[in-house]
Amino acid sequence: MQKSTARVLTALLYTEQDTMTPADLREQLQISSGGVSAAVKQLMPAGFIERVPAPGSRRDHYRFRSGAWAGLMSQQNEVLRVMTAAADEGLAEAPQDSATAERLREMRDFYTYMAEQMVPLVERWREQYEARRRHVS
Repeated sequence: MQKSTARVLTALLYTEQDTMTPADLREQLQISSGGVSAAVKQLMPAGFIERVPAPGSRRDHYRFRSGAWAGLMSQQNEVLRVMTAAADEGLAEAPQDSATAERLREMRDFYTYMAEQMVPLVERWREQYEARRRHVS
């Protein structure tokens, strides 16, 4: 992550304001409009921040997205699938009794296990987090 992107992420994570505009971010961080724009372009697709409507304002407003951490982990599922597929492709080509095949089987088994565990793990975290939030409120 580039330095300006990390700074924008940090500003939105730590702000006590409901939202921040690009002008707010520029002023607080002393970075250029281009730096803010580039950061927003990286952070929004990653699911860290979101654009929110602000009644009576034509400016963009951003905030740190609720559930961003669980969303980030959920996005890893695609990485896990890609790695499993890569191991399967390698296994199709490697001699089955070779050291290469053994390493690829371990790789495939690891990523398959992680993919199986990730979804229920994130769901359990969300349930526990929501229960704690309801208890505190």
